[in-house]
Amino acid sequence: MKKELANALLEIEAIKLRNIDDLFTWVSGIKSPIYCDNRLTISYPEIRDLIATEIAKKIELEYPDVDVIAATATAGIPHGAWIAQKLNKPMIYVRGEKKKHGRKNQIEGYCESGNTVVLIEDLISTGKSSLEAVDALREEGLIVKKVYGIFNYNFESMYERFKESDMLFETLIDYKEILGFAIDKNYITKEEELLLLKWSKNPRVFTE
Repeated sequence: MKKELANALLEIEAIKLRNIDDLFTWVSGIKSPIYCDNRLTISYPEIRDLIATEIAKKIELEYPDVDVIAATATAGIPHGAWIAQKLNKPMIYVRGEKKKHGRKNQIEGYCESGNTVVLIEDLISTGKSSLEAVDALREEGLIVKKVYGIFNYNFESMYERFKESDMLFETLIDYKEILGFAIDKNYITKEEELLLLKWSKNPRVFTE
């Protein structure tokens, strides 16, 4: 599954790799050799079904009695919907912040205090936004079992944040796995892999 997913993400350029002479610039100012846009996957039925099927399998195995599937707005919503449909579970989604009008909800959809939920993300980078969504769910009295996503960058800050929040997480594939596949398919050289791994350990290495 990991090879199939890695190939798909690279082929549709949901994940783009560049050398250090042509880096991406993130909103934070970080110079990055990789850019991940999993929103592209929603346009490819076979890829989005692969993602939904694999995450649904994991949930079914680990938390078969979970009450609700939650998703983060906006990129996690379509994947959360497909997963909820496969599992025949209710779904809710979490906004980045409360609305400033109407009912001023941060969580949309019906749920009850005490419900167990798993949270669906498309991408986990530092873990900050994912854990803010977890906090919002907890504030409503929901019991968050785990965060599931498509891809993560293997940042140390991410692992530390999830550990501090006492929150489990898992993605279908991660940065190191993508690099290994990229070498096998000649997307990058072994020398480039070493530089790319150096960036994962220190995301500001090319910015400083």
